[in-house]
Amino acid sequence: MNASTPIRIAGVSKHYGAALAVDNVSLEIGAGELFFLLGPSGCGKTTLLRMLAGFLTPDAGDIFFGDICITNLPPRERDAGLVFQTYALWPHMTVADNVAYGLRVRGKSNQEIAEHVGRALKMVRLDGLELRKPNQLSGGQQQRVALARALVIEPRVLLLDEPLSNLDARLRDEMRDEIQRLHAETRLTMVYVTHDQKEALSLADRLAVMEKGRLIQVGTARGVYDRPTTRFVANFLGDSNFLPGTVREADGETCVVDTALGSVRGTTPLVGLAPGRAVVCSIRPHALALNAADATNRFEADVKRVSFLGELVHIGVEANGAALEVVALPYSAGPLKAGDRLALGVPADQVVVLDA
Repeated sequence: MNASTPIRIAGVSKHYGAALAVDNVSLEIGAGELFFLLGPSGCGKTTLLRMLAGFLTPDAGDIFFGDICITNLPPRERDAGLVFQTYALWPHMTVADNVAYGLRVRGKSNQEIAEHVGRALKMVRLDGLELRKPNQLSGGQQQRVALARALVIEPRVLLLDEPLSNLDARLRDEMRDEIQRLHAETRLTMVYVTHDQKEALSLADRLAVMEKGRLIQVGTARGVYDRPTTRFVANFLGDSNFLPGTVREADGETCVVDTALGSVRGTTPLVGLAPGRAVVCSIRPHALALNAADATNRFEADVKRVSFLGELVHIGVEANGAALEVVALPYSAGPLKAGDRLALGVPADQVVVLDA
């Protein structure tokens, strides 16, 4: 396998007619990172990936693999493996021939092809299935063939375009584990496009959230989840309660906000907050603790709805007209029902104050 390669994207933009699909994106991806481009449909993430692969050319800016500018190189000269959303396997070819296709195009000898294909299939745990056709494989096995085909050319960079979106929930879980294992074994630089927050949070070394062609926030999965910088990021990367209010006082990264629940203390990425400014407090449902007597922010709420989901309980509550969602473990929630009154608490570091 080739050495891991860093990626640098410098001021890249792309138009489709009058529509700006990617808007002046600059980004550095470290060698050996499993990096996610995350966002809703139409945010520009797939367009950016296709520019990395060479299927699209930027209207402005440059892309570097290591020290080499690959902006205008054709796809075959980039040493990038690509895994498509739809697998894109040749139905009349065997598994071995599908995996070998890129090597044959590169003019490798039959002996080299046999050695590389055997190694790639073993890497994705499909050795022994070389002579099967794609229609004799499960969806998960077909995706493994697509992975082996991308890996067999020993790429410097592996690009994955929503590779698990066609699989059912159980197979998605299995393939997430498989991709994580392959990354740990190969230490390839991988760029993974998805709109699935669970995939990104469970796999990413770092991720970038995109909206309307722009990078909104870049960081570790845990860092972006815990410390979103905008309401869009907080809302897209998992569930959140949004509690509007106005700033009472602010001191650096901490502030006090007047809300329907009273004064709420939280942390903020905003600079120079002035008293009276309209803001919104983002509070994750699992951050609201039941009967938390020692929490910084405490209040009482009326239970409106209880949904038992096995490993978790979702509790809809209302406090002074503010509707909130609480997620708790069943044993901590106890036998709750609509009409009960709850004492809730949330630490200040779990309240993120954002621009309204």
